[in-house]
Amino acid sequence: MLLDMTLKSRNGEMEIEVMLSETLFLEKELKDIDGFKRGTDYVEVTCGCTSRRYGDSMATLRVYASGKFLINCNCIPGCEADRMTPYEFEKHAEREGTSRWTSHIWVLIRDKKVPLWRTPLLKYYKHTANGASGSMRRNFHRDEFIRCSKCKKDRRFRLRNKEECRMYHDALLKKRWTCDDKPYDIITCKDEEERASRKNCRGCPRSSLCKGCTSCVCFGCLKCRFVDCSCRTCVDFMQNASPN
Repeated sequence: MLLDMTLKSRNGEMEIEVMLSETLFLEKELKDIDGFKRGTDYVEVTCGCTSRRYGDSMATLRVYASGKFLINCNCIPGCEADRMTPYEFEKHAEREGTSRWTSHIWVLIRDKKVPLWRTPLLKYYKHTANGASGSMRRNFHRDEFIRCSKCKKDRRFRLRNKEECRMYHDALLKKRWTCDDKPYDIITCKDEEERASRKNCRGCPRSSLCKGCTSCVCFGCLKCRFVDCSCRTCVDFMQNASPN
C-alpha cells in the first residue's frame, strides 16, 4: 500500500496531512464488483453470505487501508448488525458448516457469486487489524493429523471442544497409535486416506488454506492442557500458567 504525504503550513505551524493513495486497489481490479465505491481510506463493495435455510443475506463490506474488514448487514430492513468482522457476519447469516468465511462470503461480479478468496479484496487483509473483535480472540484449535503406525495413513483429529482435544492429546502420547484406536468415527486401516487438497483445509476461521496463524495456533490453554495428565507438556502448563 502506498501513502502520499504532504506538508501544509497553518498559523505558523507545520501540519502533516497523510492521504491514502488511490493505489490501494487498481480501478481495473474492482470495477466489475457490484457496489464498488472508493472512500478516503477504504473501498466498499456489496457482499453476501448464503444459508441453506434462510437464503442470501446481503451486506456491505468495507476494506480499510489498515487491513481491517468491516461488514454492515442489510439482510432485512432495519437490521442493526453493523461493523461486524467477516467471521461474525458468517455467523449472523447462519451459514452452515465449518467456519470458512473466505469461501462462504461472496461478492457479485457480472451477476455471478464469487467467493472472497477468488477476488483481489483479500490482498490487504491483516488478521491483527481484525483481532479487536471478541470473536476473533477466541481460543481456536485447527484440525491436526496423526499417522497410523500400521497403514501409514494420516488421520484427521478435530479439536473443536475439550473432549476432542483430549482425544488428540492422548493419541499423540501413544507410541504406536493405529486407526483402530480412534475413539470417534468408525475407521479402519482399509479406509482411504484424505486427499492432499482436503488435508490443506484445517478449519481455520481466517483462511481455509491457512498454514498457521494467530487464530489457529495455540501454545497452551485449559481446553488443550489437562490437570489430570502427567505428561511434561500438561505439567509445565499447569505450573506456569497464570490463573484466570
